[in-house]
Amino acid sequence: MQISTFTVAAAITLTTIAFAQEKRIQRADLPSAVEKTVLAQSQGATIKGFSQETEKGQVYYEAELTLNGHSKDVLIDAKGAIVELEEQVPFDTLPSAVKDGLNAKAGAGKILKVESLTKHDNLVAFEAVVQTGGKKREIQVGPDGKPLAHEE
Repeated sequence: MQISTFTVAAAITLTTIAFAQEKRIQRADLPSAVEKTVLAQSQGATIKGFSQETEKGQVYYEAELTLNGHSKDVLIDAKGAIVELEEQVPFDTLPSAVKDGLNAKAGAGKILKVESLTKHDNLVAFEAVVQTGGKKREIQVGPDGKPLAHEE
């Protein structure tokens, strides 16, 4: 079976379009509705930066913040609504079921950082960065500590 160059190029193009395209922007580039949300979410926080991403034709803005020494990333739609919130959570404050679930998925790896993942005001997962040897990877469990049917 021979695959044409056009077929391969088309597949690569479609794959690239399906994934988010992200670029760094300045605060002055934020639409006013997004700026209002950033202002509310960044109270008491240090702003690390902003980015704009396009996913499936939708434009989103991300504000990267540090609050009380912990990371907080806020994904906002062009109308100013919060779409997703990733907030670092100290491991020792997690419910025991979540700790157990993350430890089970981490195996022999060391959990370096845990974030809560909230979409449209619903806590959907806890995500952890795990180091095993010299490699880092991300794992997720649901709010109940159980494995997810799909990654969030």
